Formats: sequence, C-alpha cells, structure tokens
Amino acid sequence: MAKTGIELIRARTDLEEIDYSYVIDCLKDYRAPRAKITQLLKGGDLIRVKKGLYVFGEKWRHRMYSLEILANKIYGPSYISLEYALAYYGMIPEHVVEVTSVTSKRKRFYNTPVGRFSYTPIPLALYGVGFTFLEEQTALIATPEKALADLFYTKKIQLKTEEELKALLFEDLRLEESAVLKLNIEALVDIKEKGGSPLLSLLIHYLRSQK
Repeated sequence: MAKTGIELIRARTDLEEIDYSYVIDCLKDYRAPRAKITQLLKGGDLIRVKKGLYVFGEKWRHRMYSLEILANKIYGPSYISLEYALAYYGMIPEHVVEVTSVTSKRKRFYNTPVGRFSYTPIPLALYGVGFTFLEEQTALIATPEKALADLFYTKKIQLKTEEELKALLFEDLRLEESAVLKLNIEALVDIKEKGGSPLLSLLIHYLRSQK
C-alpha cells in the first residue's frame, strides 16, 4: 500500500523541525504538492510555526520538538540568550515562557502556535562572542556569562556600587549566588572588551574579590 503524504514526510527524517524545501521534496510526486501541504496543515498532521517552517502534529511526533532549535530557525542569525538562557542554566528560579534570543539584525517578535519568540539586537562585535552549541542539538545558545552580559547590555542597566550590583543580581534578578560565583571571569573580560555593558567591570571586580 502506497504511503500517504505525511507518512512520506515522516519516513525520511528523525527530526521534528522541518522546512518547506524538505516537505516539498517529499511530496514532489504529487500533482499539487502545495495543496497537499495545505491539507496536512488543516488536518493537524503538520503545524506551521511560521512561513516555511513546520513541526509534526502530535500523532506523528517521535518526540517533542525543540523550542531552542526552532528559535534559531525562526529568525537569524540569532542565538538563545537573556532570560531564557539564564533559566536554561538554572541561574534563575522562574520558568521563562518566552524564548529570548539576541540577533545582529533588527528586533523581532513572533507569537506562534508553539510559543513566543523574541529577538533583541546587539552590535555585531558583541554578537560574535560567547555562544555555544547545546549538547546533542544543533541550536546555538549564549554561555552563562554572555546571557547575563546581554541582559545588562539590552536593558541598559547602570549601577555605580558593588552593593547595588548585588541587589540587582540576587534580589531583582533573583540569580543563584553559587551560579554567579562560578562565572568565568576571563570570558566576562572578553565580552567587555568587545563592547559589553560597563556594568561588567563592576561584576568582574566583584567576582575577583570573592576568590
């Protein structure tokens, strides 16, 4: 028995996040592949995250789709940072609903069927440092140092004293003190030299005083 359209799409990949070119190639033997995609979307077999980007519907999933991979694919160049990255690393206690990223392009916000995604611009020199791959994924995420530095930069936070800094870190942002003390000082210095927030100087001085 011939495979249905969704079976053809599912059979060729173990990924949950797929794009239009892949889907259209799977359906190339159909007389009207675009009409078939519309049918699959209406039936819930595929979910359109944004134009040209899809995930499988619940019935056809092998596992849950990755919000981190989707964040990278929705708008780029970009990588996950700010509050979502800090929560991912366990540095803040709250669950962060919106997937926050930084970009070297313009500010963007996407409210999709699978969640909210925001993209905050930073200078190219600052964008080019402090990110890594998530384990076993193809998604890019800021390091803990860069996620915090990006938050300082994008929120334009300005403080003068170490006491103000500690109040920001441990009261306002509610960061875990043990996680802050584990931050890599040399990484913070590198970010600062690339144009990071002046507040990084205060943070670096504080961390050195705790050694």
